[in-house]
Amino acid sequence: MRVLVLYFAAAKEAAGLASETMDLESGATVASLLARVTAVHPGLARIASSLRTAVDERFTPRTHVLEPGDTIALLPPASGG
Repeated sequence: MRVLVLYFAAAKEAAGLASETMDLESGATVASLLARVTAVHPGLARIASSLRTAVDERFTPRTHVLEPGDTIALLPPASGG
C-alpha cells in the first residue's frame, strides 16, 4: 500500500525533504513506518523517539494500523514561548 509521509521542522531537516510517498506492506503500523523512515533517513534516528505522529490530521499511537492513501505527519516536539 502507498502512504504519504510529511516531515516537519527538525524531522524535515533530518530527512532532507518535506514529504515522500512510501510503499508499505498491508497491516503496517505507525511504528513500522517509523522504523522504515529511520532506516531510509538515518538522521531521523536521533529524534524518532520524541516524534508525535498524526494520521490524516489526527494524533495517533504507534500501534495504529495504516490504510492505503493515509497521510502521516511526523512532528517533533515544539518549544518556545
